[in-house]
Amino acid sequence: MVEHAYTNSLINEKSPYLLQHAHNPVNWHSWGDEPFKIAKEKNLPVLVSIGYATCHWCHVMERESFEDPTLAAVLNESFISIKVDREERPDVDSIYMQAVHALGQQGGWPLNVFLTPDGAPFYGGTYFPPERRHNLPSFLDVLQFLTNTWMNEQDKIEKQTNAVVGFIRQSSLRDESSATLEDLDFDGEDKALELFEKHYDRLNHGFQFQPQNKFPPSMGLALLLRQYHRTGHANSLTMTENTLKAMKFGGIYDQIGGGLSRYSTDDRWLVPHFEKMLYDNALFTTALIETYQVTGKKEFADFANDLLQYIDRDMTSKEGAFFSAEDADSEGVEGKFYVWTQEEVEQILGRKTASIAIPYYNIIPGGNFDGKNILNITRDPKTVAKDVGMQEADGLKELAIAREKLLEVRSKRIRPLLDDKILTSWNALMISAMAKTGRVLDDVERIQKSARAMEFLLTQLRTPEGKILRRYRDGEARYDGYLFDYTATATACLDLYEATYESHYIQTAKDLMQRVEDKFLSDNGTFHETASDGEELLVRQISGYDGVEPSGNSNAAFTLLRLSAYLADPALSLKAEKIFLNFNEELMEHGLNSAFMLQALHLYLGGLKEVAVVGKKNDAATQELLDTLRKGFYPNAVFAFAYEDEIENAGKSIPLLRDRKLINGKATAYVCRQGTCLAPVHSVEELAKLLSYE
Repeated sequence: MVEHAYTNSLINEKSPYLLQHAHNPVNWHSWGDEPFKIAKEKNLPVLVSIGYATCHWCHVMERESFEDPTLAAVLNESFISIKVDREERPDVDSIYMQAVHALGQQGGWPLNVFLTPDGAPFYGGTYFPPERRHNLPSFLDVLQFLTNTWMNEQDKIEKQTNAVVGFIRQSSLRDESSATLEDLDFDGEDKALELFEKHYDRLNHGFQFQPQNKFPPSMGLALLLRQYHRTGHANSLTMTENTLKAMKFGGIYDQIGGGLSRYSTDDRWLVPHFEKMLYDNALFTTALIETYQVTGKKEFADFANDLLQYIDRDMTSKEGAFFSAEDADSEGVEGKFYVWTQEEVEQILGRKTASIAIPYYNIIPGGNFDGKNILNITRDPKTVAKDVGMQEADGLKELAIAREKLLEVRSKRIRPLLDDKILTSWNALMISAMAKTGRVLDDVERIQKSARAMEFLLTQLRTPEGKILRRYRDGEARYDGYLFDYTATATACLDLYEATYESHYIQTAKDLMQRVEDKFLSDNGTFHETASDGEELLVRQISGYDGVEPSGNSNAAFTLLRLSAYLADPALSLKAEKIFLNFNEELMEHGLNSAFMLQALHLYLGGLKEVAVVGKKNDAATQELLDTLRKGFYPNAVFAFAYEDEIENAGKSIPLLRDRKLINGKATAYVCRQGTCLAPVHSVEELAKLLSYE
């Protein structure tokens, strides 16, 4: 057993991030009332340091500063120090990230914010170096400056906190929008397309929204697919296909083990920030399988399957739920687990296999990253095989052998940290991705895995009273769920319904959205990020910003629209309308920041079609209609199905199926809009025509 010189109260926590700091000499507290009480009693400022377990620069600052006994002594004497896992407490993170922005600082993690004992922020930043560098003060300089200011210039601190808190609270207020239903149109989607085209990297693909890093634009690509489906604008599909392939073949994708990294540090998608996040991989999978639906190109289905095999192997708990993330660092070095020298590859693979693997993965003697190689693909295997004198079939066989052998060897290396906590909303995103993939590819096992994960959420992360909890780890479920936890779970239930046609998923989604209505609704029809009976913080925020994951309000609108169709309840659609109206300005002018809400608006504006199919068991015509719905890309429709001998019971819980019957003894599809139905049809061709845009 390892002996530690220091142990603080974080040793009692479950968060991997907090536990990483449990043996710092800093007297860390976890977030709660107690440290603020102590701060008031001692009249000391509070340091809130926020990060997450797979955060590279969090590790760096810990090694440089929080493990330093001298610096820790300053913190322990002059501050009350709190550690927060941003993934457990996104509400705390969001408020204090906004505070740092208000103070004129760039956001990011680690996030270090200094507060009064009442929780009001007066200074903050991200990473502070151990000594002065790059025009940044040292962390010790910061602490000494703030200690002096706290002791001698309270008036300045009061003035600063008043300004920052006022800004945060004002930013969270949303007046009733003056927008009308006539203002809701496809202009926001089309303006977003213009910006995508403007920033499109025609050489390397993807979008150059930032000067250095390229982030996976999965939600944006899904929006482009919908724009293409509506308009036939060819470039929308071209940009989507090219970007997905560039990411899949680049260094940002793990060519040996599968899985997408957080972002690329270069334009070519070559050098990633190596951490892998569950939400990125879920959204990427969804974009891949939807692109397969649109194009019919098998490569995108294969990409999706490859990624999900990584989730199965490395990111799934024994109970069937999904872990949160894998670190970028191994043995304290970013990317060490993933890179190779040419000599290593030659020795592992042998001459024959190496002769094609080395050029295929662009492995070079001097390496492409700190003397080693990040594997990436720039040519198809047929071309590479021809270049090295192999038949295509032989080349593919050798490449499969190469991948298997390299994965086997790599598995014996010291792995990056696995953040094995289970987060509700991130799991819901992956459940949706898996359910869609299973539905489209007719993969029963994949659907079963998504259903098993949902069962875990609904039994382990939902209380008997129906409250959703945020995090599960090591047998403990904790923290009240946030808006996105509820809405993402509801969305995943609807996706599981369309994969299984099991009606209980509709009821569960209904129950979850009712709780959202009861606990999160604001005065103007949007939803707060936190529940009315949750912990009281500086502010209850309202957001429609779709950042690395969809916003809770975006997801709420999307789910309300779909539920309104299943339940034949126009009132739910009206609630979605209120969200669109309140965020109309953002949707029209800043659509790139609201890519998922624009997808929800697309469903609304596309003339939401309510499709009910009734058929016979073991009937080819029934299967053909179902295949059309399951495999086709119809982003303006929802689907319900039951066999003729089950339709009566199904109709009791799903009004969309009520009173549906076979016409002339044939499998029958009913297509309706807002309760008004067109003539029933029997053929695939007729159904597809009715699902087109009006």
